Amino acid sequence: MLNTRRSLSERRFEILVGKLLRYGVIISTTLVFIGGFLYLIHHGSEVPNYQIFHGEPPDLRSPEGVATTAFSGRRSIIQLGLLLLIITPVARVAFSLLAFIRQRDSLYITVTIIVLLGLLISLTGN
Repeated sequence: MLNTRRSLSERRFEILVGKLLRYGVIISTTLVFIGGFLYLIHHGSEVPNYQIFHGEPPDLRSPEGVATTAFSGRRSIIQLGLLLLIITPVARVAFSLLAFIRQRDSLYITVTIIVLLGLLISLTGN
């Protein structure tokens, strides 16, 4: 009986994580498509100058900056979609941590915390 309850709980968790990954990819793809479409509407007729490299502005070089500029209506909707695509598997690791805490599995909790910290540090660039 206990094993059946655990397997049902694990199955529900797997379904939740699957939906998280699926919807994260769908939403990020939609944002990238909308951002690309809007970019082409506003800048599609411009001729690119490949002789001078222009990097991203400083406010678009961090996750906070991308989110802020995207919600203020500026051109970073594509970058917000890509950021969401990167964050989706990080959220999966965070959900796994919650599941391991619930199961009280100290080895997997420790490993998952290390992986999550590594992902978060690499995402923030620190």
